[in-house]
Amino acid sequence: MTRIGIIVLALVAALAATAAAIGASAYWWFAVLPLAFLGGLGVWDLVQRRHSVLRNYPVLGHARFLLERIRPELQQYFIERNYDGRPFDRDVRSIVYERAKGTDAEEPYGTERDVYRPGHEFLVPSMAPCPVPETPPRVRIGGPDCGRPYDMALLNVSAMSFGSLSANAVLALNGGAAAGGFAQDTGEGGLSEYHLRPGGDLIWEIGTGYFGCRTDTGDFDAAEFAGKAAHDQVKCVSLKLSQGAKPGIGGVLPGAKVNAEIAGVRDVPEGRTVVSPPYHRVFSTPRELVLFVARMRELARGKPTGLKLCVGSRRQFLAVCKAMLEEGTAPDFIVVDGAEGGTGAAPLEFADHVGTPLTEGLHTVHNALVGTGLRDRIRIGASGKIATGSDLVKRMVQGADYGNSARAMMFAVGCIQAQKCHTNKCPTGVTTQDPRRARALDVPEKTARVRRFQEATVASALQIMASMGVTDPGQLAPHMLRRRVDPSTERSFAELYEWLAPGELLAAPPASWAADWKAADPDRFTV
Repeated sequence: MTRIGIIVLALVAALAATAAAIGASAYWWFAVLPLAFLGGLGVWDLVQRRHSVLRNYPVLGHARFLLERIRPELQQYFIERNYDGRPFDRDVRSIVYERAKGTDAEEPYGTERDVYRPGHEFLVPSMAPCPVPETPPRVRIGGPDCGRPYDMALLNVSAMSFGSLSANAVLALNGGAAAGGFAQDTGEGGLSEYHLRPGGDLIWEIGTGYFGCRTDTGDFDAAEFAGKAAHDQVKCVSLKLSQGAKPGIGGVLPGAKVNAEIAGVRDVPEGRTVVSPPYHRVFSTPRELVLFVARMRELARGKPTGLKLCVGSRRQFLAVCKAMLEEGTAPDFIVVDGAEGGTGAAPLEFADHVGTPLTEGLHTVHNALVGTGLRDRIRIGASGKIATGSDLVKRMVQGADYGNSARAMMFAVGCIQAQKCHTNKCPTGVTTQDPRRARALDVPEKTARVRRFQEATVASALQIMASMGVTDPGQLAPHMLRRRVDPSTERSFAELYEWLAPGELLAAPPASWAADWKAADPDRFTV
């Protein structure tokens, strides 16, 4: 019992003795008990030394802590406007919920956004719109070294691990993927039965901890990897270099979440906090990285193999491109994760100040591959706050071939953006290993919502492209997206950014790229 409880009980006992002595009626207790509690609380506030506010303002000071505790809820539901919430505003959350439920996602009376505010972006419609394709196009993943190409949907489930997500959430996401014909990235937490049971296509992600294909000493286990990669549902394998929420540091799964089941999936001890290293053991140079990706593809019997990263140094990525050229091999796809963050918890300094945002990250990767003549053999996925059809179209204009969504998919299965993902106290059962909380997530209902959300979002993207006079994502171009730079000026992405010609870095690098291209070393990650 706490000291405050002892004080309150002592006061109640004293008052009870006094009341008994004077023969007070039962109704007198309704006044005695609250006064006793407040009196005990006031005494405790005066003698405790932890909070200065409470010592100066006994009893009343607790109102400050109460309001601070419920501040996020007050902000989200009563204060923020429809379009200015973070990380996702109410408009975006609402459109995901509506599409997941299969209801109309339309608004009357015009936009609430200030279209003359610097930074506002808009897509350019055509005077000759096209019919909307009846069947969504797919993206062929698989370069010349790939023996088993995969046709990727335009929008897929981004990397989220079992352990970070509850079993029911993983089942619903994979069930939606199976029903809708799109793919689910497993995240770096291993290949669980919940990824496999519904039958949806999988992108098996391997991180620095090599979970699910890990030796007792934490090294990569090639035999275990090959065995699991052979599963029919595993359509692609991906090597995660970094993630947008915290590039340069590893993930953390608190020990409270590491039950026997998760420990078995990840090949780690039960009940102990799992920390992914910030770096890989299997390579230390760009050349070794490229060769290891080729080895993964060989172990996976020719299935498409790729990389995932939050872009940092352009010079280092160019070094990887040089290694691809010299070794004559390359990944089949690269997923660019934006520094906007994702479902993983991260230190505030990393979330706010480390890593390249998705727009510039896509631009760097796309142009580096174009400039080195590698773009035709490598597909680019975009991962970072893709929740609507316009988000998807913008990312494809900026250089992506397809998109992955994590947080919007979480909304589809019931997430309310409570931002308690790392506490094991998710109020909707999405990001928890507490069975009582997880049971609230009804798998069949949420499975249908995931399918409907993905289908409606892709349909919206196709409708937007048709309004732009485009029937295939390959026809999108930088001049089709514009950004307002001041209240009276707007520019297209073709004007705002430099776009390299195929092979330009090999022939005659432009001045803005020349220094980085020259310094890029395929045998060293030069800072």
